[in-house]
Amino acid sequence: MKDYSPQELIASGEAVLGMELGSTRIKAVLVGPDFRPLASGSFAWENSLKDDIWTYSLDEVWEGVAACYAGLKDDVHKNYRVELNSFAMGGFSAMMHGYLVFDAAGRLLTPFRTWRNNRTESAAKELTRILAYPIPQRWSVAHLYQAILDEESHIRDIAFMTTLAGYVHWKLSGQKVLGIGDASGMFPIDTKALDFDRKSIALFDAIAGPGSGIPKLADILPAVLPAGKAAGSLSAEGAALLDSSGVLKGGIALCPPEGDAGTGMAATNSVRVRTGNVSAGTSVFAMLVMDKEPASVHEEIDLVTTPDGKLVGMAHSNNCSSDLDAWLSLLAQAAQALGAEVTPAKLYETLLPLALNADPDCGGMLSYGYVSGEHLTGFSEGRPLFIRSPDAPFTLGNFMRTHLFSSLCALRSGLDVLTKAEGMQVDEIRGHGGFFKTTAVGQRVMAAATKTPVSIIASAGEGGAWGMALLAAYALRQDRATSLADYLDRALAGSVGAAFKPDPADMAGFDAFYARYHAGLAIERAAVDVLR
Repeated sequence: MKDYSPQELIASGEAVLGMELGSTRIKAVLVGPDFRPLASGSFAWENSLKDDIWTYSLDEVWEGVAACYAGLKDDVHKNYRVELNSFAMGGFSAMMHGYLVFDAAGRLLTPFRTWRNNRTESAAKELTRILAYPIPQRWSVAHLYQAILDEESHIRDIAFMTTLAGYVHWKLSGQKVLGIGDASGMFPIDTKALDFDRKSIALFDAIAGPGSGIPKLADILPAVLPAGKAAGSLSAEGAALLDSSGVLKGGIALCPPEGDAGTGMAATNSVRVRTGNVSAGTSVFAMLVMDKEPASVHEEIDLVTTPDGKLVGMAHSNNCSSDLDAWLSLLAQAAQALGAEVTPAKLYETLLPLALNADPDCGGMLSYGYVSGEHLTGFSEGRPLFIRSPDAPFTLGNFMRTHLFSSLCALRSGLDVLTKAEGMQVDEIRGHGGFFKTTAVGQRVMAAATKTPVSIIASAGEGGAWGMALLAAYALRQDRATSLADYLDRALAGSVGAAFKPDPADMAGFDAFYARYHAGLAIERAAVDVLR
C-alpha cells in the first residue's frame, strides 16, 4: 500500500464512510485505502419504553444521524484542517429486525418496534411451524403476523415494511433496498437465489392474506442485494438530512444497507464457511457460518446470512452488558459521594480485571441481567436481579465475575444447540463490541463461556461502523470478480490479534455457574410475576 495524505484524500472526496445506528450509540467512521480509520463521530441515544413498546422516534433517528455526521466533520477539521465535502462511497447499517411499516404516502403507521420487544411469541411459534423454519420473535415477519393476529387496524394500510437500516437508506437515497444479511432478519432467504424465499412467501400469503386486507408480502418487502452491488446514490434531500450545514451534495454512491450482524462479520473477517464471530455489548450474538443446512428446526437459533449470502447460524441474546453497566454506574456514584471523581474508562479498567482473580464459579453468587425479555430462556419480560447465598464470599471480584458470566449464559444456551445438537465446529471465534474493550477480560470470559479460542481484530473496536465502511469499500473494488472473503483477507491481513485459549479452571467455573443460572431461572420467573 502506497503512502497517502489523509488531508488530500479527504479533501478530494476519496475516503469511504461507514455509519451504524446501534442500540446505545450512532457512530460514523471515515477510512482510507488501507482501511485505517481516519476520523469518527458519534451520538449517544437510548431506546424508550412507551406503552410497553421499546422504541426510538424517527425524529431521534435523524437528530442522531445528523449529530453523528457533524461530529465526524468536526473530527476531520480538528485533525486535518480540511472540510469534509464529499466521500467516494457510503454505507449505513443499524440494529437488525424490528418492525417499521409505512403507508403509500410514506407515513409511519405505528411506532418503531425494535428487536428488544418480545411480544410476538404466538406469531413466531405459528410461523416456525408453518414455514418449517425458525422465526424468532424479533424478526419483522413475526411482528407483522402478530399484528395480523391481533387485528391491528394499521395492517390494511401497509405499503412498505423495512428495517432501521433500510429506512435510513430509503430516506437518503429514495431506494427501497436492503443488504441480504439484514434482509435475512426480516424473512427467510433462499441462499441459492440470493433473495427472499418464494415458497415461504407463498405459504405466508396463504395464511395471512385472506381477510387481513394486507397486500401480498412480496409487494411490501424491500429488494434484496448482496454485498458489492450498487444501491443508488445520496439524493439532495438525503444530503440535507445527513449534513445540516448544507455543504454535502447529492450524487454520492451508496452500497446496500446492512444489519449489525453483517457488519460484525465484515469487521471480524468471519464470512467464510466454519468461521465464527461474536458481537457483545447491549445484546450479544454469536454467528457461525454453516457448511450445511441444519438437520432440525431449532427455535433458539436464527438462520441468517453473511453479507454475500452464505447461511449463518446465530445465537442471539437480548441482554448482555446493560445490567453490568448499570452496576458500574452505581459504583461510580458511590465514589463521587465519597469525593472521588472517576471516568467511565478508569472505572472499567480498574474493576473488571478483579474478576480474573475471583472464585472460578463466582463463589455462589448469581445474577440475571434481564433488562428486557430473553427468548433463549423463555422470558417475554425481564427483571434485573442479583442474588447470593448467605455464606457466599461477597467480594468485589466475585461480584464483577458474576455479572460478566451472567451476561453470556443465555448466549451459551443457544450455542449449545449449534455445537451439540447440530455438531457444528469452529476453530476460533473473533470478538468485537464494548464487552472486549477492557484488556484481556472480555476475551478470557468469552473463551470460558464458548470453550473456544477468542481473538480480537485490532480495528474491530471501531465496531459496526468500521465493518460498514469495509462493505462500502468492497463495493468500490476494481476487480469485480473478487469475493468478499478474499477481499477481507487482504484488507485485514495482519490485524488479527493472538487468540486467547480457554483456561480449564475458567471453563469449569463457568460450567458450574451456568448450571446454577439455569436452576435459578424460577427466581427470575417469580420476579417477573411479582415486580410490576
